[in-house]
Parts: sequence; structure tokens; C-alpha cells
Amino acid sequence: MTEFLSVDGGTIAYEVTGEGPLVVLAHGMGDSRASYRFVVPQLVTAGYRVANVDLRGCGESSTGWPAYSRTAIAGDLAAVIRHLGGPAVLVGQSISGGAATIVAATEPELVNGIVELAPFTRNQAIKLSDLRVKRYRAGMTRLLITGLLGSVKAWLSYLEVAYPGRRPADWDAQMDRIRREMSEPAKMKAMQKMGTSSAADAGAHLTGVRCPALIIEGSQDPDWGDPRAEGEAIVAAMPDATLELIEGAGHYPHTQYPDETSALILAFLSRTAEAKRA
Repeated sequence: MTEFLSVDGGTIAYEVTGEGPLVVLAHGMGDSRASYRFVVPQLVTAGYRVANVDLRGCGESSTGWPAYSRTAIAGDLAAVIRHLGGPAVLVGQSISGGAATIVAATEPELVNGIVELAPFTRNQAIKLSDLRVKRYRAGMTRLLITGLLGSVKAWLSYLEVAYPGRRPADWDAQMDRIRREMSEPAKMKAMQKMGTSSAADAGAHLTGVRCPALIIEGSQDPDWGDPRAEGEAIVAAMPDATLELIEGAGHYPHTQYPDETSALILAFLSRTAEAKRA
């Protein structure tokens, strides 16, 4: 059942399932909490209370926010954790991976650990070597068109590249859902603003993350010419972080390879709990 939390500027929608230690899930731009539909049942079965959140401007959360930066999103996620009686392990994907970095560094009492899936948590610079990678060129071209024109068609075309090879069994239904949602002008505007927001705010906090962190990258993610190198750079900047690479995955490992992603998250949750007890 959807619940709503009022914060400064609007309302955040979320759904809580299960009982046990709190895990908060946050998706990427142009999507909704439905992206974790295959992961939530596995975490709940393993004994966790899972709060699956719609980012501001997405899903059932309100639109028309004054800002869509990682810092703004971090404030929403921190409010949800506080409201649910944290601390929590915070899982963020893409832009919300950057937000997870900020929450962990600025409000450490709310976070026992963070998992970042294909995160944009560092400022990006296009390198010549990246432009030689076909999937990167294809993904970036579609993202640029989406951002400049507010094109739903371009966004759906990007998703075709972001899910290389294996796709979820409900792929057609997923694409129909995203098409309907992103056809709402306010939601497209929110995505455009997220897409043009700088990751510098998150990058500035990488060295301040003192809790355990797990970075998960897909080996075929079109958002980077070298996803492993991006993950390694993030891990190198954090005091206590590890990197896992899911072979064949694109930008949405939790939807494309949910069993593999869930297994990595559950192993991290177990290690984090043991470290806290120690």
C-alpha cells in the first residue's frame, strides 16, 4: 500500500513491506519504485523491512519541485529513513546512488551502509576512449536527445540500449508503464532537470562516507565507456567500499539481473550487520 510523507516542497510516495532491519530502495531518473519489483520480495523473504521509494517527480510522488539535484533527493531519502525510525541500509541507483553518498556522509547516524547500483556519484567528463565504445555513443546520443527535446521516444530508445541482452519477462509491460508515466509533461520535466544536474555535490562527499559501501556496476552499462573503471574510481575515493561487476548487465542490474543483484545486496547486508555487532 502506498504511503506518503510530506516534506518541504511536496510529498514522497513509498511502500513498506516485510519486517526486520530497515532497507530503503531508491531508483533512477525516468523510472519509479517499480524498477525494484523483483528485488523487494527477495529482501523481504530474507527478513528485512523494505521501504521502496518514488523519487521526487517520479511515480506517485508529487511533481513541480524547485530542485532535482542529488542533494535535494538526499534530503527526501533522509526524511523517509527518519520517519521510519532508521537507521537503514540505503540502496540507490544511478542519480540516487549519488544521493545515497550524500546521506551517508552528512547524516551518518541514519545509515548503516549504502549500496550504489550504476551510480552517478562523481562528476563526469567525456573521454576520447569512451567515444570509441559503440554502446556508449548510442546511449549518450539518446540521452542527449531526451534531455534537449523532452522526447519520450528517445528515452525508450535509450532503455533499449541500457538493457543489453537479457530483459525482464514483463519487458513490454515495463515499457508501456514508462511510456505512460513519461508522457506526463511534469514527469518529463523532472527527468530533464535530473539529467542536467551535476554530480559534483555527491563527488564532494565521497571521502566523507565512513559506513560500509558496495558499488555494483554492469559490465555493459552504456553510461560509461568503461563501467569497471568508473566503479574502481568510486571505491578508491571511499574509505570502506567494495566493487562488484555483473557481467552482461547494463544500467539497470536490479531489474535485468535481479537474482544476482539481490544476492550481492543480501551478502552485503549480512556483512554490515556482523561488522556492526563487532
